This record gives sequence, C-alpha cells and structure tokens, in this order.
Amino acid sequence: MPLPQTLFEAAIVDLDGTMVDTVGDFEVALRLALADLGWPPVDRAFIARTVGKGSEHLLTRTLAEVGAPAALYEAAWARYQQHYLAINGQHSVVFDGVAAGLALLRARGLRLACLTNKPTAFARPLLAAKGLDGYFEHVFGGDAFARKKPDPLPLLKTCEALGSQPSRTLMVGDSSNDAAAARAAGCPVVLVSYGYNHGEAVESAGADAVIDRIDELGALLLAG
Repeated sequence: MPLPQTLFEAAIVDLDGTMVDTVGDFEVALRLALADLGWPPVDRAFIARTVGKGSEHLLTRTLAEVGAPAALYEAAWARYQQHYLAINGQHSVVFDGVAAGLALLRARGLRLACLTNKPTAFARPLLAAKGLDGYFEHVFGGDAFARKKPDPLPLLKTCEALGSQPSRTLMVGDSSNDAAAARAAGCPVVLVSYGYNHGEAVESAGADAVIDRIDELGALLLAG
C-alpha cells in the first residue's frame, strides 16, 4: 500500500523493536530483578510478545507470568530500574538500516522526534549509547505525557513540539500500538516487519506500508 501523497514535514520514530533490538536488555534486567526477590526468570519469547506498552506493563505481566504476587510490584520496579539503568544498551543491537534511514529522512529536510513507551530515563541513554541521539530534536518517553501509545495524545504532543501538522508527520513504528496511535492522531504510519507486535502479524495492524528496513523509507517517500 503506498503512502498518502503528502509533503512530509517531520517523522516520529519508535525505539524498541523499530530502531533497536532491546529484548536482551529486558531479559537481563528482569532476570536480575526477579533473582533479587527470589523468583525465576522469564524467557525471551514472553518478553518479545509483551514489550511495547511501557516498562510498567512489562513488569506487571512478568510478575504474573512467574506467579509472584502483585503486591511485589513496587519492590520489583525499584530493582528493575536499578538493573536496567546499569546494563542499558549492553545487550541490545541497532537494526540494520536504521542509521542510514534516519540520515536519509534528515537529508530530505524532515524534523525528527523519538517517541517511545519506554521511560525517558531509559530511552535517552540508549539512543546515546547507540549513536542515534544526534538525529532527534526531541525524545519523549512513556512518562512524558499523561497517556501512552496507543492513545493519540503522545503523537499530538510530539507534533506540537516539532511544529508539524499530524497529516504531514510520518509515524514509523513496529506494532499495532504505533498504528492505532497514528490513525487516531491523523498521522500516516509505516511499520517495520521485524519488531515486537505482541505476537501478531504486523500486516494486520493497518499501516499505510510495511517495510523490512528503515532505509527503505527513501524509495517509499519518493513513490508516495
């Protein structure tokens, strides 16, 4: 499906599963936090289908998965934050084509923002560690606004920060969260095929297009 024939002013790019494969970071931080509290780890497959709705959601689901009481959440959250910040980026890798794709968008004059459901305190150091922070004028985490994706509020607020109209702001993500938020905000949306879409086929998320690498956006924008 081609993109709408639009002169784009800006792009909003998701982080986990879109730019960086972070399952390894989640796996290590969760394993260490659970071990501190005497609980077994969860496997990578569970993490890959659970991430994307914010770290709070991931931790709540993780505690339920191992059979831990919900009352353990506060203690687990404190341990998880400590461990995640200590290993942030050490067990994650940038997906192929990301840096080239971001450079291409910037070369076409688009203003860029990173918008993720990951806490801002996790997102900024990760982008810096992977050499991606310089592409973005703004970085907004899941705690930056009153609601998270798939609510449209974060996209609308990010468009305001970028000074762009939603209809001329491209959302680039990896999941139905990104697609639903973009649709509700009035943003065109492209999803990558390789990310974390809660165990569901990304083609069913209702994006304008699905791509295999972010650097494919150049040809897609020219065709739009």
